Amino acid sequence: MVKRFLLKKMGKVIWFTGLSGSGKTTIASAFCERLNSCGKKVFILDGDEIRSKLHKHLSFSREDIKENNHLIAMMAKEKISEFDFILVPIISPYRDDRQAARNLLGENFIELFVDTSLKECIKRDVKGLYKKALNKEIANFIGVSDSNPYEFPRVPDIHLNTENLSIDECVSIILEYL
Repeated sequence: MVKRFLLKKMGKVIWFTGLSGSGKTTIASAFCERLNSCGKKVFILDGDEIRSKLHKHLSFSREDIKENNHLIAMMAKEKISEFDFILVPIISPYRDDRQAARNLLGENFIELFVDTSLKECIKRDVKGLYKKALNKEIANFIGVSDSNPYEFPRVPDIHLNTENLSIDECVSIILEYL
């Protein structure tokens, strides 16, 4: 009973993982709006924003990706008692990095896999990154480069296929899980 009480007092960290362009930030933003409308305190730690503002010195090498994921998990841990939900849309391509975040954040960690095929992500290519990666203008691009594969989650807590689900359906599935 005490453990359940403590879990309710600590925020949940939802770790949105998936390829670039899969819809992580879009779903996190829509979910944030829904939670805010219910009076919940929500904070978004967007992987792209944090990397561009605070972690500019990090490259896309395996070691730097690991460091970036660790730093973001630490930021989430620092804020976990201040918010009902911390949403972390981040590619987070490696299973061991996601497991390290789970270990750090404990039972309040929820792994959410935004499952979208590479073909669909290339088709969407909102930021033009896939075009650059395929033209060899970007090295080590996650999911395209052999040196940076995306390791699909084996058993995520939540699995959303954005090729078959609308944003509203995705938000509803997350709410049902919680």
